[in-house]
Amino acid sequence: MVDLKDLLADLAAESEQLDGLVSDLPPAGWARPTPAPGWSVGHQIAHLAWTDEIAALAATDAEEFLAAVVAAPDPARLVDAGAEEFLAPPAELLPRWRAGRAALAAALARVPPGGKLPWFGTRMSPASMATARIMETWAHGTDVADALGVTRPATARLRHVAHLGFRTLGHSFAAHGRPVPTVPVRVELAGPHGEGWAYGPADAADRVTGPALDFCLLVTQRRHRADLALAATGPVADAWLDVAQAFAGPPGPGRAPTAAATDVARGVPA
Repeated sequence: MVDLKDLLADLAAESEQLDGLVSDLPPAGWARPTPAPGWSVGHQIAHLAWTDEIAALAATDAEEFLAAVVAAPDPARLVDAGAEEFLAPPAELLPRWRAGRAALAAALARVPPGGKLPWFGTRMSPASMATARIMETWAHGTDVADALGVTRPATARLRHVAHLGFRTLGHSFAAHGRPVPTVPVRVELAGPHGEGWAYGPADAADRVTGPALDFCLLVTQRRHRADLALAATGPVADAWLDVAQAFAGPPGPGRAPTAAATDVARGVPA
């Protein structure tokens, strides 16, 4: 079990790393397109700011949160609409994002022990919410880094993303309209500093192995499996790598394989 205080510290560190990428960007940098179709760097930060604020609302006023969800004109576009609503010039958006994530951390820390937050179609503990925010901040930060041509160092905070990726195995199949497997899967990952992270029964026949960074990129759908050094043993593990998603909601389109991965699949020499 990870302590909520430690989770909030890791969430703050993940947010600060992304903050460092965008804080000194000129307006043209905020307008730069990211790998997410139709989303600029500004959209990515606006999405995080919107989600932090609505998560803080869920933690402080459940009735108002539910009323806001019910009042949404188009629930299917709620995420995109939130990013569009919060999109603003950097001088306005950056402080709003900073204030919102600080307010969320304070709100989560005040939730009584055993308390649950209403969320979209479910309820979450403060620890689960903090873990989800780490995952989202890292994933959208990856989009920003890709847009800026920056390679971010992998950190031990990826263990939260990897853990969430493993726990959402069943959701991944269900979101794609497939039966949820009953066969256990073992995941064995090499952490960024050589440490080993393992999930699932040690004797499971179905297994996924590889670098933790690659697994996190897969479950957040930031890279196609063909571009990653992940190995799957067994039919369930192999099928999972095609549908994995650590985030809630309907299945995302994922990312297309790079030209290099496509050439390898076709047997074209490098």
